[in-house]
Amino acid sequence: AIPVQCDHGVDEEIHRLFDRIEKDHGKIDLLVNNAFKGVNTIGKNIPVPFWEQPIESWDDVIHVGLRCHFVASQRAAKMMVPQKDGLIVNVSSPGALFNFFTAPYGVGKAGLDKLSEMCGKELKKHSVTCLSLWPGLVQTEAIVAAKDKIEKSKVGGVNLDVSKGETVEYAGRAIVGLMNDKNLPAKNGKTVTTADLGAEYGFKDVDGRIHLSMRCVKAGVAMKFPWLAALIPSFIKVPWAWIVAMCHHYY
Repeated sequence: AIPVQCDHGVDEEIHRLFDRIEKDHGKIDLLVNNAFKGVNTIGKNIPVPFWEQPIESWDDVIHVGLRCHFVASQRAAKMMVPQKDGLIVNVSSPGALFNFFTAPYGVGKAGLDKLSEMCGKELKKHSVTCLSLWPGLVQTEAIVAAKDKIEKSKVGGVNLDVSKGETVEYAGRAIVGLMNDKNLPAKNGKTVTTADLGAEYGFKDVDGRIHLSMRCVKAGVAMKFPWLAALIPSFIKVPWAWIVAMCHHYY
């Protein structure tokens, strides 16, 4: 691996990065859009009504978290389309569907999923795939540092246990699975979860744990009735269409 410092809030730095990739390698196989600036801003504004939040609560999430992904995807697509191959993964969040954190956060993640859908449709005829990936709760440095605060509060009305979260490597294993998927075009423009890919591809977290999909009835029941969840098979899942119908109220 060759680490390169790049400020995704500055378009020129993104362009310089892709210029270097094109010059040094002549192609690109995979782009993972995961840059995000809004962590601190969101943390400060979760309890604040949207009309009282500083405009930075919008700019930090949308600029480095949505806009920069569009810029990077444009540059990657310009190389992937001629080579008739490539994968663009936009790391998104269930916050695109559920009411997590702040209004700008939800808008940014929903926008990212829509970006994946529309870019995927345009790239399909060029044999390039674009999709969104939803990790679960991830044990990032920031999440682990704020463990006590997170577990005392509720996110979307749900009590969280950081110790049960995914390691940062788990999403990487999901992307490796995608890169080796012979039927990858079937996921073009779609939104997939790390846990669902773990079940599909048969991988575990680095510490050997198996994470249940947010669609698993077992996982939902376990939040309230752990004893009952033990009796429910993990393969019983709620269809995506049902979840979307229950959560979307603006159509």
